[in-house]
Amino acid sequence: MDAITLLQQVRRIEIKTRRLSDQLFSGEYQSSFKGRGMSFAEVRPYQSGDDVRSIDWNVTARKRAPYIKVFEEERELTLFLVIDISKSIQFGTSERSKRDSLTEIAATLAFSAMGNNDKIGIILFAGEVEKVIPPKKGKKHVMRIIQTLLEWEPQSSGTNIDLAMEHLLKIQKRHSNVFLMSDFMGNLPDKSFKIAAKRYDLCAIHSFDEKEISLPSLGMVPMQDLETGAVRWINTNSRELRNKLVERFEYKNTQLSTLAKRSGAGLISVEMNEDYVPPLLNYLKSKSR
Repeated sequence: MDAITLLQQVRRIEIKTRRLSDQLFSGEYQSSFKGRGMSFAEVRPYQSGDDVRSIDWNVTARKRAPYIKVFEEERELTLFLVIDISKSIQFGTSERSKRDSLTEIAATLAFSAMGNNDKIGIILFAGEVEKVIPPKKGKKHVMRIIQTLLEWEPQSSGTNIDLAMEHLLKIQKRHSNVFLMSDFMGNLPDKSFKIAAKRYDLCAIHSFDEKEISLPSLGMVPMQDLETGAVRWINTNSRELRNKLVERFEYKNTQLSTLAKRSGAGLISVEMNEDYVPPLLNYLKSKSR
């Protein structure tokens, strides 16, 4: 992609997603993630009327006088976007691909977080963790994220969600809002996903193309595996093939839904040719209730 085309795409995504963020998502984002908890600030000598449950017994023993822990409201949140950029994400049967859809959703969330003065960080992964942009604030940082999402080409094959989540757990110790974005075509994460759901406010965003479920009847058609490059001829008129595609999708979907429910994480499913605004808004509204 040449520089002019890249800048044009960045600008187009900025205009569309910034408008959505300003008009629809900023308020919902703020109300959905307003619970920021308390963080340790300092210890100070005990004063009459202080809650005895706040006494720091270690400091009290060392100082031989009562001291209490003082906490303050956390005023900053961090949004982390963990995004699948494997070759299967490049699939699309229209002018858009699953990657295009996830890039727009990521940009919308990033601008919403920016409007809330929160930090935004990303992890891009395929078979390996390929790119990490540490959390920072500001429009310039968001634009860098969008540009990276548009131009980064996967260097590794396959999809390893567990590896990406384990990396996130290593580098982000504090509570954060995390959106895991993928088509979840490979093995689903388990242990790392459950740990992340306990530490963070976690939501999985599942992007899919309806043609992955129901192929048009076109007879014998060559199909390429985007991960391996292998080409096979497929009989799209085969009823058995059609049934297998539906069964595979429903099985994967049930697995993902069960994992999210058992872990206490959110789940948003987005068909790439449909408007992602309603399901994303519904999720944010459900959290603010």
